[in-house]
Amino acid sequence: MAKSDHIGSGGRRLPYRSLASVAAHGLLFAVSLLIAFALAYNFRVSPLRPWPTEEYLTYLPVTLAVKLAIFGAMGLYRDSWRYVGLRDLFAIVKASHFSVFLCLVVVYATSWSGLYPPPERPYWIPPSVFLLDWVFTIATVSAARVAFRFYQEELRPLNPGAQRRLLIVGAGDTADSILRDIVRTSEDRYAVVGFVDDDEGKIGARIRGIDVLGRTDEIRRICERLNVDEVLITLQASHKRVRELIESCRGLNLQFRTVPAVSDLIEGRVQVSQIRPVDIEDLLGRDPVNLDTEAIGRYLFDKVIMVTGAGGSIGSEMCRQIARFRPRRLLLVERMENALFEINRELERNFPDIDRVPLVADIADRARIERILSVERPTAVFHAAAHKHVPMMEWNPGEAVKNNILGTKILADAALEAGVAKFVMISTDKAVNPTSVMGCTKRVAEMYVQQLGGSRPGRTEFVTVRFGNVLGSSGSVVPIFKEQIARGGPVTVTHPEMTRYFMTIPEAAQLVLQAGAMGKGGEIFLLDMGEPVKILQLAVDLITLSGLRPHEDIEIRFSGIRPGEKLFEELSITGEDVSRTAHPKIGIIMKRPEDFDRVCKGIERLAAMADTASPEAIRGVLREVVPEYQPSVPQPEGSRAVARAASGAVLPAGGVAPAAGSI
Repeated sequence: MAKSDHIGSGGRRLPYRSLASVAAHGLLFAVSLLIAFALAYNFRVSPLRPWPTEEYLTYLPVTLAVKLAIFGAMGLYRDSWRYVGLRDLFAIVKASHFSVFLCLVVVYATSWSGLYPPPERPYWIPPSVFLLDWVFTIATVSAARVAFRFYQEELRPLNPGAQRRLLIVGAGDTADSILRDIVRTSEDRYAVVGFVDDDEGKIGARIRGIDVLGRTDEIRRICERLNVDEVLITLQASHKRVRELIESCRGLNLQFRTVPAVSDLIEGRVQVSQIRPVDIEDLLGRDPVNLDTEAIGRYLFDKVIMVTGAGGSIGSEMCRQIARFRPRRLLLVERMENALFEINRELERNFPDIDRVPLVADIADRARIERILSVERPTAVFHAAAHKHVPMMEWNPGEAVKNNILGTKILADAALEAGVAKFVMISTDKAVNPTSVMGCTKRVAEMYVQQLGGSRPGRTEFVTVRFGNVLGSSGSVVPIFKEQIARGGPVTVTHPEMTRYFMTIPEAAQLVLQAGAMGKGGEIFLLDMGEPVKILQLAVDLITLSGLRPHEDIEIRFSGIRPGEKLFEELSITGEDVSRTAHPKIGIIMKRPEDFDRVCKGIERLAAMADTASPEAIRGVLREVVPEYQPSVPQPEGSRAVARAASGAVLPAGGVAPAAGSI
């Protein structure tokens, strides 16, 4: 028998907690009956009217049997005293009413039948005892439960040394829910010192005994005065407002936390366990994307959809977003088997009804790609596979050519041959006036895909979507900065003036789906990236969000611009006319005239030399295909000199800084 179990009637196992509850209720019933008799006899004890011991002891077994049975039948022994509420109190009233009424029936029935007491005393219990017993049964049982909860929430000793002093921003329903959960669970981790709120009418008020101390613009003074350790933001504020709050507290060595999104807070479903650290996405993100789900569903629902690079940051998020529209089959193409295994397992867990086909394949393997497309016949292909790391491709330009250019050409040609309805290529802002091999190869791929549909008419609509850096993608600046902060620094930034456009992974994936639904063929869609962000500011924000002080707790060191990088990214090329679309976050770049034969011949030359030519020769041919390509540093060895010239910082062996200003 398990230690926590006990065999009850009917073979049911009753936990010891329920048995303790039964015993406690029995004691309370006995006390309530005793008080009822005492009041009925006005507490008088004299030779003329002795204490009704005989009546009490005779009636006690009756009331215990009836009340214990009724309270048990109504499940009141299983209710936790720790979380007693109005519903529990109403149940106690109901059970008390039934049980006392049944006790009255039992007493008078036995009296009339002559079983007991003696016939000369047919009404051996004063009628007032029943009414008083009903009142005090409710009072004692309810009071015991309320007292237990009060002790747990207000009087139980805590460990003040383990508590962190918490200031809550916002004094609304969400803040009340969080505070209630902290109190209810006796959360040792936090000691709430107060609230701040912008509503003047709330200042000076108290919520569960905690004061609303002032406005949010006074947060720094309040944190300094009260030695606050953490700030919890419960306001559903804009990203700009959250940034302002955090910047106003910079240097105070605070940790910032927030609560789930509005959709998770419906009906107050927020708990201490759901509090999460404020992340960089909360500062740089934008309002949620509004999608035309009907248009997206028309080309995804019940269709065969293929995603290349399915195990990567963007590719895996594309798979998650596409799965929401319930395709008939989802083809996951990825050459890294571990990454493919992980995304397939995640989709199996979250979307078990969707038919998935994980395919280990390299997009540059023509025979394999043609076989997949001819057999599976997808309706749409989302092409996210690419080499994306700028310095890596400077050192390995031939591999960038093979994957980014030749792989895209093979995939696009096969899609056209197989009659794929829509081909969506994911590109980058680094393809605009490129200074890197990675950006230039993506620009060549853009040019080929953009011109392919017009040069070889068919049923395939070729669409390109161009956007900037994605927050949190593998190998990007945010994970690198977080790793450096976790090691204690320094955080290395390439240049104090370097800026980049950023968007979150889900936002990028959703807008890619939307652009795919809007495309008719030949367009390059440009996603709204918002305002460019300084990489230095990004580093400062991440250090602050970690509860540390920039330049004091964590050093920021400038390492110099790396090969292929430029200070500022652009989103369109001279000669590309950008116009708005029906979606406020998507622009369209109309086709710039290109000599398709020249592009194709350039690709042929690059294919022939990818494995044998020097990096300088490959860059030369790339420049012939993309005249606006201006290589920043022709050789990796030059990066050491560039770094020294830019900042005077000492670089590690190999001459390349470990942090980047690009994806």
